[in-house]
This record gives sequence, structure tokens and C-alpha cells, in this order.
Amino acid sequence: MFALETWELLSYVVTVVGLPLAIAVFVFEQRKERDNEEEEVYQLLSDNYQEFLKIALENPDLRLFASNETPALSDEQRERMFIIFSMLISLFERAYLLLYEDGMSEKQSRRWRSWEDYMGEWCSRADFRTMMPVLLRGEDPAFAAYIQNLAARLPD
Repeated sequence: MFALETWELLSYVVTVVGLPLAIAVFVFEQRKERDNEEEEVYQLLSDNYQEFLKIALENPDLRLFASNETPALSDEQRERMFIIFSMLISLFERAYLLLYEDGMSEKQSRRWRSWEDYMGEWCSRADFRTMMPVLLRGEDPAFAAYIQNLAARLPD
């Protein structure tokens, strides 16, 4: 049917064209899969932050969205505030560990900047800043340094 030379030519074509094409498709699919995984992690973290905001809204007496310290809290209120801020620090640390890295791509950097904005908003709150040293005990040292540096850069 086909002569030996034809089979040989086809094998060269597969080797020269097909193999590099297969490698390129494999690399493209791997990148696409990694992007999808990163997007899924980001979405799960965002969902967790939305759940946190619901908890904060369920505690209006703590005035968690005010920039000034909430005056004259009872012991029970202080404990609830500490627990809520502990949840928030834990969420921020998780976001830092999963999303932050040196040399991020533009897409990764955009995702991270949204979390940095959240952190900045909370670090501008006096009650949160006051509790930060206690909240950061036992947390990842790189994260603790990052958020403390962020808080220090904010205007008083």
C-alpha cells in the first residue's frame, strides 16, 4: 500500500511536527489547570470572607465596621470581638499562605491586592490594630511581618 519511504516520511513529520505540538498542548493544558486551581482557591477564600462578614453583621453591638474603637465593651462583648478578630486573622493568614508569593503574575497580583485591601481596611480599625500583637501570636512569621508592615504604612 504505502512504500517504505512514505512511512519513513510520515514518521519524520510526526516527529518534527506532532511531538512538539503534543508538548505544546500538554504545557498549555497544565497552565490552564493551574489557573483553574488558583481561581478555585481564590473563590473559596472569597466565600469564606463573605461568611466572615455575615458573622460581623450579626454582631452590630460591637460596631466592627467603625474606624474608631468601640467604647465601654462588656467582658462578653470583648470576648466576642476577640473571637471574631481571631477568625479574621486566621482567614488573612490562609489567604497569605495560599495566594501571596514573590514574583506573582499579573493575575495573581490582582487577586492578592484584593486581599491586601481587605487587610488594610481592617488594619485601619483601631480595635483591630490594638489587638494585633495578641492575635498574631503563633501565626506564620512571614504573614505576621507582612500585616504588621501593612498596618504601619497606614495613616493614623
